[in-house]
Amino acid sequence: MSTGLAPFMGLAMLVVLAVLILATGLPVWALLIACASLFAAAGCLLGGMDAHVLAAVGVRTMGLLEHDLLQALPLYVLMGVLLQRLHVADAVYALLQRLLRRTPASGALAALGVGALIAPMNGSVASSASLLSRLVAPRLRGLATARAMALVSASATIGVVVPPSLVLILLGDAMLRAHTEASNLPGYHVVQRIINTQDVFLAALLPAMAVLVLWFGVAWWQGRKPSGTPVSAPATTTLTARQGWAGALAIVGVIALLASVFTGKLYAVEAAATGAMVLLLWAALARAMTVDQWQTALQETMELSGALFALLLGANTFSLVFRLWGTDQWLATHILASPWPLQATAAAVLLGVALCAWVLDAFEMIFVIIPIVAPPLVLCLGDAQQAAVLLLLVLQISFLIPPMGYAVMMARTQGGLGRVGTRALLTALLPYWCAQVLVSAVVFAMPSAVHGLDAPPPAATAAQPSADDDIEKSMREMSAPAEDTKP
Repeated sequence: MSTGLAPFMGLAMLVVLAVLILATGLPVWALLIACASLFAAAGCLLGGMDAHVLAAVGVRTMGLLEHDLLQALPLYVLMGVLLQRLHVADAVYALLQRLLRRTPASGALAALGVGALIAPMNGSVASSASLLSRLVAPRLRGLATARAMALVSASATIGVVVPPSLVLILLGDAMLRAHTEASNLPGYHVVQRIINTQDVFLAALLPAMAVLVLWFGVAWWQGRKPSGTPVSAPATTTLTARQGWAGALAIVGVIALLASVFTGKLYAVEAAATGAMVLLLWAALARAMTVDQWQTALQETMELSGALFALLLGANTFSLVFRLWGTDQWLATHILASPWPLQATAAAVLLGVALCAWVLDAFEMIFVIIPIVAPPLVLCLGDAQQAAVLLLLVLQISFLIPPMGYAVMMARTQGGLGRVGTRALLTALLPYWCAQVLVSAVVFAMPSAVHGLDAPPPAATAAQPSADDDIEKSMREMSAPAEDTKP
């Protein structure tokens, strides 16, 4: 097979995968493995790849599963499942609404506050959307249904940008590999060390806080002027003493956990384990769940964790075959050879990511698409932390674009909020988009916006300038002949 045609086989893999995802409705992990197997067989038959190289699938899989960071995956899933069944979020919502009771938009602000506190610990956008739909729908009295759904959709995506969520943990690991690959591309200039997950956390925090501040402004503005058809069956939110203490402890615990991660006291996996254990103890001591509920919760945790691991393994197999066709290098070469300025090329890459994220969820994006586009994006921008934050912001925007945006779809399918027309939902979501686009534009134009929390470089010691002289002196002493000693 002609080497010039080989990269197009990788592009054909992406097209076939996209068609199968949209047309069949089968699990994405199964389609990834099937598509990779089909094109690997075609490559062997056409002479485009060596069958012995495919044996690397097993080695890559074992190396992937031995990664310590993946221990956080089932722990975050467990936290999300427990939060669905416990009334922690209800207590936090009741406390926040009580504290904001003098504000006309107290319900909307409390809902967004719950999202800001709970979503980073909830595991996924779908889990957050389900929790917030159950929690918010009966309580947002007088708020238009479209605005309530927009609020739930936006709140569910907070975990995409606010660390230490599972999305950021997985993206941080993907960016470590992408930055390493980018450093091997022609034209790369060493401007920073290879980033890790903690670097992504620190880079994402300030832009995430900016998004939250603007969104709180949007929620206050929309919540104080009810319009349209209100959410049906409003219920009065009362705060009992037990709820007050539970809500306060939950808020303090979440903030302490986040602070521990940012100060380096806890790693992300340790934070996930701590959060899961606290929820387990809470449920056990409060006797909040029956034996059947425990069994259902653990079974659901295993099912969701298994689906995510299957997706990861499928993406691992798909990416290996994709790289064996040489399509990743071909794409990187053509992106970097673009006649456009590097900033314009980076913007075009981000637009392509946004289009993919419009039909895929966060994990599919991180496992399949991000490893392909992130290395050339890092090279175009020259800043891996800036690239990581822009990818997160683009994912968040795409999830909020109806009708295919993942967060919007999840909020619509959960029920409880009623039917909402697409035009009305677009109008309600528009202020959230504007805030998001504003922050994205600032991060794109000002890379320093993601470096405000960077750790200072280690200070040089006074002994360093003379290190070479000391080494040379020591070598001379060791090489000098030993003098005879007298008895």
